[in-house]
Amino acid sequence: MTEHAAFVDGEPVSRDRVNALLEAVPARDRETRPEALARAERQRRRWAAQVVVIDELAQRACAERSPRGAGNCATSHDGAAAETRPITATLPAERDVADLGSIVAVALAHSSAARTLLEHLEREQQIPEEAAYDYYDRNRDRFLTPEELARGADPFHETSDLLPYAQVREGIILELRRAAGRRAFFDWLDRARADVVYAPGYEHPGDPSHPDHEHRH
Repeated sequence: MTEHAAFVDGEPVSRDRVNALLEAVPARDRETRPEALARAERQRRRWAAQVVVIDELAQRACAERSPRGAGNCATSHDGAAAETRPITATLPAERDVADLGSIVAVALAHSSAARTLLEHLEREQQIPEEAAYDYYDRNRDRFLTPEELARGADPFHETSDLLPYAQVREGIILELRRAAGRRAFFDWLDRARADVVYAPGYEHPGDPSHPDHEHRH
């Protein structure tokens, strides 16, 4: 088997990084039949390669964004250090990753560079005042006063009392900025991995070019 899992801008990404992630994340599948277990492990290796590639791409993006290289990321992008850095197993809260899909969710859990990049993208999002107020107006059910909630008031009835916009404005802006940051992260990722070349056996689990592909979140 090749020593590399993928090539990013012509530079190899070691399969050792994939193996380290596989050791850190227990298998979900509990297959017992030999052929089913072999298939599950092949898919798990492909899944882990995607996570490692996202980490590699995020490290490079952090390096490009920082005037001192990757100083703003918690991991450095300096060849050997990137190859041997430890894989962490600190998972984010389920509510924070439920809409991301398993590959991106695990990448954010295990890659400090990916988390840092996402945080940068979130901070860069500008939310117009009109957008925040429009969200408040369209989601009145989220802003009923406790008294109105207790009596089961219709949030869209003109006489129902809402929490004042000024009181909830900051939370709305943070939520919209977070959503916009995630969209920006996915846009970045689609562009960044378009030219990644995967070694045989490390393709995306959903890649239809291999016979046992699947797409699972």
